[in-house]
Amino acid sequence: MSTTQPFAVILAAGRGTRMKSTLAKVLHPLVGIPMVAHVVNAARSAGLVPVLVVNHQQEAVRAAFAGSDTLFVTQKSTRGTGDAVASALEVLPESGTVVIMSGDAPLVQAKTVEALLAAHGTAAVTVLTVQLDDGAHYGRLERDASGEPVRIVEAGEASAEQRRITEINAGLYCFDIAWLRTVLPTLLPHAPKDEVYLTDTLERAATEGRARVVVHSDFEEVAGVNDRFELATARGVLQARIIEVHGRAGVDFLSPGTVVVEQDVVIGPDVSISAGVVLEGDTTIGEGSIIGPHCHLIDANIHAGVVVHSHSVIHCAVVHPGASIGPFARLRPQAIVCEGARVGNFVEMKKSTLGPGAKVSHLAYIGDAMVGEGANIGAGTITCNYDGIKKSQTTIGAGAFIGSNSALVAPINIGPGAIVGAGSVITKDVPANAVSIARGSQNNIEGAAERFRSRAKIK
Repeated sequence: MSTTQPFAVILAAGRGTRMKSTLAKVLHPLVGIPMVAHVVNAARSAGLVPVLVVNHQQEAVRAAFAGSDTLFVTQKSTRGTGDAVASALEVLPESGTVVIMSGDAPLVQAKTVEALLAAHGTAAVTVLTVQLDDGAHYGRLERDASGEPVRIVEAGEASAEQRRITEINAGLYCFDIAWLRTVLPTLLPHAPKDEVYLTDTLERAATEGRARVVVHSDFEEVAGVNDRFELATARGVLQARIIEVHGRAGVDFLSPGTVVVEQDVVIGPDVSISAGVVLEGDTTIGEGSIIGPHCHLIDANIHAGVVVHSHSVIHCAVVHPGASIGPFARLRPQAIVCEGARVGNFVEMKKSTLGPGAKVSHLAYIGDAMVGEGANIGAGTITCNYDGIKKSQTTIGAGAFIGSNSALVAPINIGPGAIVGAGSVITKDVPANAVSIARGSQNNIEGAAERFRSRAKIK
């Protein structure tokens, strides 16, 4: 097999013990997608075919990319980076170019990969390096007196003099595939872990005059994530990038440092996002909408011109143009708020449709219901949709008025234009334009209040 399209082999087989987690390191979420998905996205954006080398929790890693064109290979035993890349040779073409990337370096951008590819030319190996005053656990790049690359020395094997080298290996490489096929089988394992180092290829290429180096200016971009603090740091960088992209596209963030906007969120122009807002999953917000302080939207579909007032939660729900939500409202899955409708403070909706211009303004629960156009639901009203065994439907016709503190016991149909008196418990259908009152009769006992208070004092 041969192809002109370059490949990216992404190393994602490790356990990541320093994360102190039962979850594989590369699967830790960052702004809505797994850490390794950011590396895959960068590879794709640079025009590469992604190949993931997996081992630990490989079923979960594969599942995270279900339905995509990502290729996978299994590293049968984790014997170092050289062994990991050798595992990928089975899916690579016989010749061409491959970029090797770390699955735990989620901040790498496509433009950096493109620059590495552009510099590679006819080299056997091109490696990306950065300058770092304290190289810590990173491998150091040694150069000869004329400045040509000689070898990469891993930190654990470096002498005191070598550890003073400030040019370090960033873990991003470009290889000639045909050359790599001939060299990888000849690399010797290193004691004490019997691991094969991919970095040894640079010394081999240098002896052939085919080693190149690209010096990168931003260590933060290419740094790997090894523990939870570094994960949090990477999350902050990615979040800032997302905010910048949306901001330059016309979204107004009133307090950008306090919001969370995940990778797949879509926001139209002229949208205003207030402080403390969290936007997750496949949320979409249409042009000119306003999202008030401390709202939480998950997989929400918000159309144009919607106002979501403060402290509202919208989860897997749809809000049509010109509607108003909150404050302190909760829309649960399959809630649909139609054009110009209002869901007010402390109202909860679930699996229900609120028709155009309808209002549920205060302290109500609307579940498994169809509310017609222009209907008005009073404060404290609930649809009693669950009898302990099954859920049942409530239908409220267009223009109906439901008085405060009413309970509508499903299954039930309130006809168009009907009026339900406040405090009613409705168990039977109400015809169109009828008035229905279902509550105990009021009984006033003259003078009884004074007698009641007198008896209370005696006790």
